[in-house]
Amino acid sequence: MAIQMKALLLGAAMAAVGCTTIIALVLSLANHQTLDQPYSTQYGIVFDAGSTHTALFLYQWLGSKENNTGIVSQKQSCDVDGDGISSYVQKPPAAGESLKKCLNVAKAAIPEGQQKTTPVYLGATAGMRLLSLQNKSLADSILVEVTKTIQSYPFDFRGARILSGMEEGAYGWITINYLLESLIKHTFEGQWIHPKAGKIIGALDLGGSSTQISFTPKDPVKNPASAFNLQLYGYKYEVYTQSYLCYGKDQALRKLQVYLHKNAGSSSVISHPCYHVGYNINVTLDDLYNSPCVDKPNNFNPTATILFSGTGNSSLCLSVMEKIINFTDCGFSSECGFNGAYQPQVNGEFFAFSAYFYTFDFLGLVPKAPLTRVLSTIDTHCNKTWTTLTAENPTIKAKYLKDYCASAHYIMTILLKGYKFSNTWDQISFEKQVADTDVGWTLGYMLNLTNMIPSERTRAVTGVPHSQWAAQIFFIVFALFLSLLIVVILFVCDLSHLVVS
Repeated sequence: MAIQMKALLLGAAMAAVGCTTIIALVLSLANHQTLDQPYSTQYGIVFDAGSTHTALFLYQWLGSKENNTGIVSQKQSCDVDGDGISSYVQKPPAAGESLKKCLNVAKAAIPEGQQKTTPVYLGATAGMRLLSLQNKSLADSILVEVTKTIQSYPFDFRGARILSGMEEGAYGWITINYLLESLIKHTFEGQWIHPKAGKIIGALDLGGSSTQISFTPKDPVKNPASAFNLQLYGYKYEVYTQSYLCYGKDQALRKLQVYLHKNAGSSSVISHPCYHVGYNINVTLDDLYNSPCVDKPNNFNPTATILFSGTGNSSLCLSVMEKIINFTDCGFSSECGFNGAYQPQVNGEFFAFSAYFYTFDFLGLVPKAPLTRVLSTIDTHCNKTWTTLTAENPTIKAKYLKDYCASAHYIMTILLKGYKFSNTWDQISFEKQVADTDVGWTLGYMLNLTNMIPSERTRAVTGVPHSQWAAQIFFIVFALFLSLLIVVILFVCDLSHLVVS
């Protein structure tokens, strides 16, 4: 009887173990799910080596791509101390040294494990384009020095080069339209889509040595040399872009001084209608003519000094400003900007940034103001005496304060008579940032470059839901418990059998 009971208990226990084992096995194989792990954040650095200053921009994006282009955002920016790298002609190594502060800032912001894969680019614009025209070997030596400095950091340096004017204009156009979600948009469902009715904005950039205009005209661009073709997020764009070297703000004001000097005869004291009454400045002819943007006069004496004396005449300032720009030499009749450059009729809204913004911000005219108010504000400002102006703006350095009148008239001259915004003035908005990101060419440059930066491969993990995992563990533990129970039963039975014997 005991033997029969032992066999019965053993059989029941073995059956229970078998059932729980089968259940646990089924649970371990059924309903497996595959999930993609989140993409890691990637970083990229772009130096904007402009004519008057250099800035570092640190960008970040996820390792995935939307139609081969990354979704990029600005993480941080850093202004390099000193003037632009083209100013280090006497000491090229100092150009490289000047970048170290901002490189250290970027290094501290990027996780150590990702620094070696972070690409770094340096793009030099019109200041270096001019220096290259004057002395190519000197420009090359400066690029060599900045390259040495950047290569001493644990980043993936991709090169330092001089951008063309067309690239500078087109990348600024990309930046604006990307930030305004005209190229790609994030939906409430968490998807990135191409806007069906995206409003494309034109770009107006005014630097120190060049100025750019970029937009999508109503009709195809007639001059292939002015067409910049792009592919972003799976869509193609043809952008009209024109860069005017030597017509940035600083070079334009230099042209104005040269014009006044050449028309002043032999006098060493020259009236300057764009300078305020009471402001005077001495300039050597060597400094005045030290640019490929102006022609040196005959019998040039570089050590001679002239004095520009402000007369504060707003209307005369505008009249003289119009004489330094060629509005008549157009081979494309009405489709012309200035200096004979082809330009289709402006189309749509425009964002004006860089020196456009800084000048109008000082005058209290941002982001928009009626044309009549703009003109009256400029006249009022230009007609102020230097004493009044400095009293009203005690924190602004004289080297900046003296030029706002001339800059404002120059801006109005190229916008109204050059680009022909007379009838569409209300379409221009003067901006510095969009969505907390600086407007300029660097973000557009990085967006375009992410087409060439490989996307991260999808990293998938396979598993089961938590509730299924818990049930699986329960049945496995239960099967082990029953197995142990069988061993105990067998031991007890054998022990009792021995006792009886």
